[in-house]
Amino acid sequence: MSNDDKVQLDLNVPMLQKRLFELDAGEIKKVFKTFLKLQALTWNEVFRDHGLKWEQVKNEPGTFTIRLSISYRAVVEREGPFMLFQTLHLDHDGAYGKK
Repeated sequence: MSNDDKVQLDLNVPMLQKRLFELDAGEIKKVFKTFLKLQALTWNEVFRDHGLKWEQVKNEPGTFTIRLSISYRAVVEREGPFMLFQTLHLDHDGAYGKK
C-alpha cells in the first residue's frame, strides 16, 4: 500500500447507496463532482487537500470522514488503494456519531 497510489472508490454499501439516491439533483451533482476529483488524486493528495477535510474519527482506528460537499460528509475506511464509503451524513456531527 503506497500513498502514491491513485485513489479507487468503493461505493457498494447499500446504506450509502440509499442515501445517495435520496439526494436532490443539485446535491448529487456536487457529491459526484467530488467523487470524480477523488479518482484523479493520489492518497498523498487526499491527505493534503484542505477542501476535502480528511479527518480520523476518534476512538475508531482506520475510520475517517471526508467532505463531499458543503452539506455532506462521508464516513470512509481505507483498504489498500480503495476508499470504502460506509455512510453519508447531512451534518458534520452526524458523521462522528454525535447528536
